[in-house]
Amino acid sequence: MKRDYSKWCSVALICAIYLFAGIAGWFLFRWLTAQAMEPVWALLLADVLATIVVWAFGLLYENVSVYDPYWSVFPPVAFLLWSFYTGVWSLPVLLLLIASWYWGWRLTRNWVITFKGIGHEDWRYTKYRSLHPLIFQSINLFGLNMMPTLVVFAAMLPGLKLFESVSPSGLSGEAGLSAVSISVLIFGFIVCIASATIQLIADKQIHDFRAAHPGQYCNVGLWKHGRHPNYFGEIQFWWGIWIMYAAVHGIDWYICGAIAMTALFVGISIPLMEKRQLANKPGYAEYRSQTRMLI
Repeated sequence: MKRDYSKWCSVALICAIYLFAGIAGWFLFRWLTAQAMEPVWALLLADVLATIVVWAFGLLYENVSVYDPYWSVFPPVAFLLWSFYTGVWSLPVLLLLIASWYWGWRLTRNWVITFKGIGHEDWRYTKYRSLHPLIFQSINLFGLNMMPTLVVFAAMLPGLKLFESVSPSGLSGEAGLSAVSISVLIFGFIVCIASATIQLIADKQIHDFRAAHPGQYCNVGLWKHGRHPNYFGEIQFWWGIWIMYAAVHGIDWYICGAIAMTALFVGISIPLMEKRQLANKPGYAEYRSQTRMLI
């Protein structure tokens, strides 16, 4: 049913949908862990179920954009609930919670600012609808909803591992972290905070520019030094999470989550955005040739 409501009624509707999805995921998680499933895998399946619920409501309202805020809502909420579930509140965990909630607040805030209502669908989804009408619902479920969920979960895994193998305080000493590890941990935290702050500044700059220069590409502030400072901040944030993990556990295959996140933006999101910009923004080709992709 294609319906439109006011912006704030639509926001309330999205909140209700996400609450329902979260409750469904929580009950599945509790049931799976009661069956002795490894908690991390139970959390993944709960994440998948919540995504399916959100996708189903997207079908109901004929709008894939129902999924858009899921990216920024699930990680901080999941990390916080994981703290209560594990009972771990060590230094690495507290830094992770601060970083993820600051990042999540920034990204969700930007979604609220740009959200036009349940009747408006992001141009990327509309494009896929028109180009692939016969297989669009498969693209919708697996490509536009499930793939981002799985990439984000993979990038979250280093954060989830921060809850293990550290003393309650997380400070140096017996069963804790060395001074070097704490230094690297704090560096990773700073990277996360700086990344979200870069995104916050880039958001304001592009919103102000668009209001003053509708229809033009933004080339001021951070956008003067990189074509996608918001994407740069997003990529760097997840590398910051991995750096925090590496401070505690060292370098291993958990780096794959940050690599997958980078590949998603560099290989899919940025080329798709630039193709649209080249088609719709006069002068963008010259700007593109003179400006780095990322800062």
